[in-house]
Amino acid sequence: MLKTLVLPVLLMVLVSCHTTTYYFVRHAEKQTTNTMTSDVPLSPAGEQHAIELKDLLLDKGIHYIYSTNYSRTLSTAEPLRRALGITIRLYDTKDTLDRFIDEIRKIKDGSVLIVGHANTLPAIINRLTGRTCLNSNLPDSAYDNLFVVTKKNNQYQFERKTY
Repeated sequence: MLKTLVLPVLLMVLVSCHTTTYYFVRHAEKQTTNTMTSDVPLSPAGEQHAIELKDLLLDKGIHYIYSTNYSRTLSTAEPLRRALGITIRLYDTKDTLDRFIDEIRKIKDGSVLIVGHANTLPAIINRLTGRTCLNSNLPDSAYDNLFVVTKKNNQYQFERKTY
């Protein structure tokens, strides 16, 4: 009798202890340009920084990579995408932020990398966690922030790191 009760209780405990980790980064350093394009590619320093990001996250159990549809964000995610052999999923915060947050909140089977911009990452992180973790846009010169949000039992922990 005891054995038949222990297994279901143990399974419920294991299922309720899912942890999802979200890694948020701003795109790496972009080229300086005199053109009027908003789709600026990475600089050589940015390309190196993207490789460093791959090295840092390679063993973190990343199953999903999200990026905006800009050259600099896609190029920041590309080394990790290539190493893991997974697809980059595009998101657009201009008109679908609530849907995007709903989508990433449903992830329960792996860690997530989200590559964004100085003016969008704070809103995404704050909306995901349900509290103000970042008060303002990131400085234009800040390319080395790694924001880690860990969700366990629908509780969100926020940590700010650099890489």
